[in-house]
Amino acid sequence: LTSYTDRFKEFMRDLAVRFNVNIIGGSHPTMVDSGDVQNISYVFLRDGSIHQQVKLHPTPNEKRWWNIKGGTELNPIPTDCGLIGVLICYDSEFPETARHLVNQGVRILFVPFCTDERQSFMRVRYCAHARAVENQIYVVMAGNIGNLPNVENMDIQYAQSCILTPCDFPFARDGIAADTTPNVEMIAVADLNLDTLSVARNDGTVQNLRDRRFDLYEVRWKL
Repeated sequence: LTSYTDRFKEFMRDLAVRFNVNIIGGSHPTMVDSGDVQNISYVFLRDGSIHQQVKLHPTPNEKRWWNIKGGTELNPIPTDCGLIGVLICYDSEFPETARHLVNQGVRILFVPFCTDERQSFMRVRYCAHARAVENQIYVVMAGNIGNLPNVENMDIQYAQSCILTPCDFPFARDGIAADTTPNVEMIAVADLNLDTLSVARNDGTVQNLRDRRFDLYEVRWKL
């Protein structure tokens, strides 16, 4: 797949410009200058610019089957809709990563994922929703479905894409702004108001960000 990187990036950039949209393009195995292969999510903006986020935590299977190496940087991506963050699949299962992005102003987190069965999917979904609750942000999950019977370690897929919110009065009672049918190719659509996040953070039933105990703990990024 690494041989398709340039074509993939050109194709997705053209789509973003042609249709005047911002696209979080899943993730793609990419050969980097060091010769290592990294799992990278490319973000294609409507102005033609391309940004990227490298997966920090390769799964045991990614290391074993594809020798994927983890990245070292995690930064917000500036868009015309504000700062966004991307955590690829397994990265969303580490609370420190989302908090690092939120501390830099991110209010919408995108989680592209690839899981092979329901247990794996639910692990990512539960963690993604926890990130929405504890950081009072929106989290958008998008996964792939279908079967690739001739591709080893990618033969089956399970996904249920969704748009998640905090669980409080300004939002849907279950914290789900939009959902899809499991393992069905669908599009989830929701209007997300960033001002509503401010209401929740300042006047919500609980105020997770405001009530943090900095006298007891902190998230400190080393690089």
